[in-house]
Amino acid sequence: MIGFWTLFYKEVLRFWKVGFQTIAAPVLTAMLYLLIFSHVLEAHVRVHGIPYSAFLVPGLVMMSILQNAFANSSSSLIQSKVTGSIVFVLLPPISYQAFWAAYVLAAALRGLVVGLGVLLVTAWFADLHFAELPWILLFALLGGGMLATLGVIAGIWADKFDQLAAFQNFLIMPLTFLSGVFYSIYSLPAFWQETSRFNPVFYLIDGFRYGFHGVSDVSPWTSLAVGVSCFLALAALTLTLLKRGYKLRM
Repeated sequence: MIGFWTLFYKEVLRFWKVGFQTIAAPVLTAMLYLLIFSHVLEAHVRVHGIPYSAFLVPGLVMMSILQNAFANSSSSLIQSKVTGSIVFVLLPPISYQAFWAAYVLAAALRGLVVGLGVLLVTAWFADLHFAELPWILLFALLGGGMLATLGVIAGIWADKFDQLAAFQNFLIMPLTFLSGVFYSIYSLPAFWQETSRFNPVFYLIDGFRYGFHGVSDVSPWTSLAVGVSCFLALAALTLTLLKRGYKLRM
């Protein structure tokens, strides 16, 4: 386990040393989203009987967790590949399972730290209720692990920074922004309601929001089943790529 803990510690230090960029900046971005949207819609919109700002905060928290978990693992791998320092991670006798676990846990930790920061800052502007705390913790961990694993896949696949940027701009951003962060899917036309159900990020955000308010667009058990299934599928794919050394061991 020494290799695992060393790699995990290295990945944590990597984002912690530049916390102003990796933690403070995303918290500020989420706060701006809240201030702008709540100022415009607070007096006009209630979702499931919940004031709009209280509805919006859990979505912003989960979006921050997901985006930062993905960014941490993907950027770390692509930087190591571009600079050639990935060889210092591959040469030691670290199993591919430990390699995956270290990157995913460190990335999920960054996502959770940013999410907690967003929650602490935005909670001042909304009347939040922690109706089901275990669901909050469960979906936060599941979402962080899922997007961190997807970040590892993106980091392995990408050979250049622009490829990684394309992965983030054309996949991660649409999945998160079109997942019910800012709205309930029942406010959409029927076609887009059904389309949203094919977005796994929707289930993560909806289940996470259920933990705060006790209401959701779909059953939290359905959201949990979809989230766990997607995480296991992504984990299996990642472990297969690492075992084969795809784009890592030439």
